Amino acid sequence: MFKNEMELKFAALSENQAFARVVAAAFATRLNPTVAEITEIKTAVSEAVTNAIIHGYDGLDGAAVIMRGYIKGREILIEIEDAGRGIEDIEQAREPLFTTKPDEERSGMGFTVMEEFMDSLEVESEPGRGTIVKMRKIIGG
Repeated sequence: MFKNEMELKFAALSENQAFARVVAAAFATRLNPTVAEITEIKTAVSEAVTNAIIHGYDGLDGAAVIMRGYIKGREILIEIEDAGRGIEDIEQAREPLFTTKPDEERSGMGFTVMEEFMDSLEVESEPGRGTIVKMRKIIGG
């Protein structure tokens, strides 16, 4: 059971990606993270939110992203959820350099960055129903 938790719902607009980063960082500060740990959390959240907006919703008006945060001991769990297109092949999507939007200069490194900066990454997705990205980090670990 987690000791502290939060939930935030915001419009799936690119400008809200920065808002999500700040909220995640503020939530994590209770664990007294280093500047590097905060930067890693913010970067991973940024990638997950961007994926939800760009790939999950693809410009759909009225869409929302939900961010949840949980803290237990020295562990923080951040979830980013969308109710968008979903991912057909999660393993393929997690491959470095894979992108569904090569003509938009997308690097295909979103999941790779999330995996690099967090201690664990889990992706749940169902085509037509959306995606949940769950990222865990042990602070001071």
